[in-house]
Amino acid sequence: MSEAPWRIETDPDPVACADLLAAAFTREPAVGWICGSSASARTHWFRATLRTHAGLPDARRAALADADGRLLAAAVLTPPGATPTAGARALWAARTLLRSGPRALGRTLRHLGATEGCAPAGSWTLEFIGVVPALTGCGAGRALLDHVLSAVPAGAGVHLTTADPSNVGLYRHFGFTTLNETRLGPLTVTAMARDPSPLR
Repeated sequence: MSEAPWRIETDPDPVACADLLAAAFTREPAVGWICGSSASARTHWFRATLRTHAGLPDARRAALADADGRLLAAAVLTPPGATPTAGARALWAARTLLRSGPRALGRTLRHLGATEGCAPAGSWTLEFIGVVPALTGCGAGRALLDHVLSAVPAGAGVHLTTADPSNVGLYRHFGFTTLNETRLGPLTVTAMARDPSPLR
């Protein structure tokens, strides 16, 4: 039996995760709407966002890494009810405005406003999951999603939003159901949830 070509990292560096996600989300509709086509704006947006996220109590990141430690896929999870402090939000806004521009700041706030409150009570939120483009379709994303879902505390559900229609079927395969759809500019943002796992 051959060894898996990757291993799980449970606390990867947030900046390394941000850079991977910036590459993975090059064609993702919501990130494109927020950041435009600029790779620099997208990278700095992910860096500011993941630095802020890393300051949340019990926030989680997970990654797949190869034998040399290079990240191949990354996922970001927020625990139920966790929100950044006012100071952390202000710092995120300043970093985003300075490095990604007013469009990215304004459209992120619009996206957050449109999707706020759609998570079922007590659910974790899968903020991002992405794979390096060269490994798309090789099973890395599914392996990481399997790990992330199995690591959520028993009795807790998982919530996510996606603006990529091609993701909806994939998440349904993992037990997610559609809660609602929200129009936001050119986007249709689908909110989905997975029922709590049984108590062990």
